[in-house]
Amino acid sequence: MIVKHLEDLIGTEDEVKGETWISRRLLLKKDGVGFSLHDTLIRAGTVSQFWYKHHIEAVYCIEGEGQLTNLENGDVHPLKPGTLYTLNGHEKHRVRAVTDLRMVCVFNPPCTGQETHDEEGAYPLLD
Repeated sequence: MIVKHLEDLIGTEDEVKGETWISRRLLLKKDGVGFSLHDTLIRAGTVSQFWYKHHIEAVYCIEGEGQLTNLENGDVHPLKPGTLYTLNGHEKHRVRAVTDLRMVCVFNPPCTGQETHDEEGAYPLLD
């Protein structure tokens, strides 16, 4: 059994910061459960572009409001608490945070914890 507390991760190597976001990595590849679980904050007034070409990501919004744009077909979806989206086709996408967004994110394959977005907005596969 694995038990962790978010407050114990803040300020450690398991809290990774980008220009527009902060990701607290709750479960990682080293935990051996087959996926990683992240508590992610996206700052209000920012726009972030992502493309997880090596991972399937499921995102569940638990706080805030924003907008998700599928950059491959132009579809736009509102983000609010209770919204789930899954990038099962490795879609390039943009997240516009109207207010601070808090998202619970699941990645498969699991992240190691040291990934940062490359120039394409993707996480590399790290071992």
